[in-house]
Amino acid sequence: MPQPKLATFPQIRGALRFYQICSVITGVGLLLLCAEMVLKYTPLAVELFFLDSQGLFAFREVVPQGDELVSTGDGVNLSLGILIVHGWFYVVYLFACFRVWSLMRWPFWRFILLAGGGVIPFLSFFMEFVVARDVKRYLAERETAAAEKKAAQAQEVTP
Repeated sequence: MPQPKLATFPQIRGALRFYQICSVITGVGLLLLCAEMVLKYTPLAVELFFLDSQGLFAFREVVPQGDELVSTGDGVNLSLGILIVHGWFYVVYLFACFRVWSLMRWPFWRFILLAGGGVIPFLSFFMEFVVARDVKRYLAERETAAAEKKAAQAQEVTP
Protein backbone atom coordinates (compact mmCIF):
# COMPACT_ATOMS: atom_id res chain seq x y z
CA MET A 1 0.00 0.00 0.00
CA PRO A 2 1.45 3.41 -0.89
CA GLN A 3 2.50 5.67 1.96
CA PRO A 4 1.56 9.34 2.32
CA LYS A 5 4.30 11.72 1.21
CA LEU A 6 6.03 13.87 3.81
CA ALA A 7 4.95 16.96 1.89
CA THR A 8 1.29 16.12 2.58
CA PHE A 9 1.73 15.97 6.37
CA PRO A 10 0.51 19.56 6.96
CA GLN A 11 -2.58 18.76 4.86
CA ILE A 12 -3.10 15.57 6.86
CA ARG A 13 -2.93 17.49 10.13
CA GLY A 14 -5.52 19.99 8.88
CA ALA A 15 -7.76 17.21 7.56
CA LEU A 16 -7.47 15.38 10.88
CA ARG A 17 -8.48 18.48 12.84
CA PHE A 18 -11.47 19.03 10.54
CA TYR A 19 -12.41 15.35 10.90
CA GLN A 20 -12.22 15.56 14.70
CA ILE A 21 -14.54 18.56 14.81
CA CYS A 22 -16.98 17.01 12.35
CA SER A 23 -16.91 13.72 14.23
CA VAL A 24 -17.95 15.30 17.51
CA ILE A 25 -20.69 17.41 15.89
CA THR A 26 -22.01 14.40 13.98
CA GLY A 27 -21.93 12.23 17.10
CA VAL A 28 -23.87 14.76 19.15
CA GLY A 29 -26.35 15.23 16.30
CA LEU A 30 -26.86 11.48 16.04
CA LEU A 31 -27.49 11.16 19.77
CA LEU A 32 -30.04 14.00 19.58
CA LEU A 33 -31.65 12.25 16.61
CA CYS A 34 -31.87 8.99 18.55
CA ALA A 35 -33.46 10.80 21.50
CA GLU A 36 -35.94 12.45 19.13
CA MET A 37 -36.84 9.07 17.63
CA VAL A 38 -37.38 7.55 21.08
CA LEU A 39 -39.68 10.44 21.99
CA LYS A 40 -41.63 10.20 18.74
CA TYR A 41 -41.89 6.47 18.05
CA THR A 42 -42.44 5.08 21.54
CA PRO A 43 -45.63 5.30 23.59
CA LEU A 44 -44.51 8.81 24.62
CA ALA A 45 -45.35 9.99 21.07
CA VAL A 46 -44.19 13.60 21.40
CA GLU A 47 -42.07 16.08 19.45
CA LEU A 48 -40.24 19.15 20.70
CA PHE A 49 -41.41 22.55 19.43
CA PHE A 50 -39.91 26.02 19.85
CA LEU A 51 -42.07 29.14 20.16
CA ASP A 52 -45.19 27.03 20.47
CA SER A 53 -48.51 28.38 21.73
CA GLN A 54 -47.91 26.37 24.94
CA GLY A 55 -44.59 28.10 25.68
CA LEU A 56 -41.05 28.79 24.55
CA PHE A 57 -40.29 25.06 24.36
CA ALA A 58 -43.09 22.51 24.41
CA PHE A 59 -43.46 18.78 23.88
CA ARG A 60 -46.51 18.27 21.69
CA GLU A 61 -48.33 15.04 20.96
CA VAL A 62 -47.88 13.16 17.70
CA VAL A 63 -51.08 11.51 16.49
CA PRO A 64 -51.46 8.71 13.94
CA GLN A 65 -53.29 9.72 10.78
CA GLY A 66 -53.46 6.87 8.29
CA ASP A 67 -49.94 5.54 7.81
CA GLU A 68 -48.30 8.74 9.08
CA LEU A 69 -47.70 10.45 12.39
CA VAL A 70 -48.87 14.07 12.43
CA SER A 71 -47.55 16.68 14.84
CA THR A 72 -49.99 18.77 16.84
CA GLY A 73 -47.54 21.59 17.59
CA ASP A 74 -47.81 25.01 15.99
CA GLY A 75 -44.29 26.35 16.53
CA VAL A 76 -40.94 25.48 14.99
CA ASN A 77 -40.53 21.69 14.99
CA LEU A 78 -37.11 21.17 16.63
CA SER A 79 -37.39 17.40 16.18
CA LEU A 80 -37.60 17.86 12.42
CA GLY A 81 -34.79 20.42 12.59
CA ILE A 82 -32.51 17.92 14.32
CA LEU A 83 -33.26 15.39 11.59
CA ILE A 84 -32.49 17.83 8.77
CA VAL A 85 -29.35 19.30 10.36
CA HIS A 86 -27.90 15.88 11.14
CA GLY A 87 -28.62 14.66 7.62
CA TRP A 88 -26.91 17.60 5.94
CA PHE A 89 -24.00 17.65 8.38
CA TYR A 90 -23.48 13.94 7.75
CA VAL A 91 -22.53 14.93 4.19
CA VAL A 92 -19.87 17.27 5.62
CA TYR A 93 -18.73 14.48 7.93
CA LEU A 94 -18.38 12.11 4.95
CA PHE A 95 -16.22 14.71 3.20
CA ALA A 96 -14.02 14.94 6.32
CA CYS A 97 -13.76 11.13 6.43
CA PHE A 98 -12.90 10.97 2.74
CA ARG A 99 -10.21 13.63 3.10
CA VAL A 100 -8.43 11.86 5.97
CA TRP A 101 -8.85 8.47 4.33
CA SER A 102 -7.49 9.59 0.95
CA LEU A 103 -4.55 11.58 2.36
CA MET A 104 -3.56 8.68 4.63
CA ARG A 105 -3.97 6.22 1.72
CA TRP A 106 -5.86 3.73 3.85
CA PRO A 107 -7.75 0.72 2.45
CA PHE A 108 -11.40 1.20 1.47
CA TRP A 109 -12.76 -0.79 4.44
CA ARG A 110 -11.38 1.92 6.72
CA PHE A 111 -13.43 4.58 4.92
CA ILE A 112 -16.57 2.45 5.40
CA LEU A 113 -15.76 2.19 9.11
CA LEU A 114 -15.25 5.96 9.34
CA ALA A 115 -18.52 6.63 7.50
CA GLY A 116 -20.36 4.35 9.93
CA GLY A 117 -19.57 6.83 12.68
CA GLY A 118 -22.39 9.04 11.47
CA VAL A 119 -25.05 6.33 11.58
CA ILE A 120 -24.09 4.14 14.56
CA PRO A 121 -24.54 5.92 17.90
CA PHE A 122 -21.29 6.56 19.83
CA LEU A 123 -19.11 5.15 17.00
CA SER A 124 -18.04 8.61 15.84
CA PHE A 125 -16.62 9.40 19.29
CA PHE A 126 -14.71 6.12 19.38
CA MET A 127 -13.47 6.50 15.80
CA GLU A 128 -12.38 10.10 16.45
CA PHE A 129 -10.21 8.90 19.32
CA VAL A 130 -8.74 5.95 17.40
CA VAL A 131 -8.14 7.85 14.14
CA ALA A 132 -6.52 10.81 15.90
CA ARG A 133 -4.24 8.49 17.87
CA ASP A 134 -3.29 6.42 14.81
CA VAL A 135 -2.67 9.39 12.51
CA LYS A 136 -0.64 11.36 15.06
CA ARG A 137 1.45 8.30 15.89
CA TYR A 138 2.02 7.55 12.20
CA LEU A 139 3.04 11.13 11.40
CA ALA A 140 5.40 11.29 14.38
CA GLU A 141 7.05 7.97 13.47
CA ARG A 142 7.49 8.94 9.81
CA GLU A 143 8.90 12.36 10.71
CA THR A 144 11.34 10.81 13.20
CA ALA A 145 12.46 8.24 10.62
CA ALA A 146 12.90 10.96 7.99
CA ALA A 147 14.93 13.12 10.39
CA GLU A 148 17.15 10.17 11.31
CA LYS A 149 17.66 9.33 7.64
CA LYS A 150 18.56 12.94 6.87
CA ALA A 151 21.01 13.03 9.78
CA ALA A 152 22.63 9.77 8.61
CA GLN A 153 22.98 11.14 5.08
CA ALA A 154 24.54 14.34 6.43
CA GLN A 155 27.10 12.28 8.39
CA GLU A 156 28.00 10.28 5.27
CA VAL A 157 28.68 13.46 3.29
CA THR A 158 30.72 15.09 6.08
CA PRO A 159 34.18 13.44 6.47
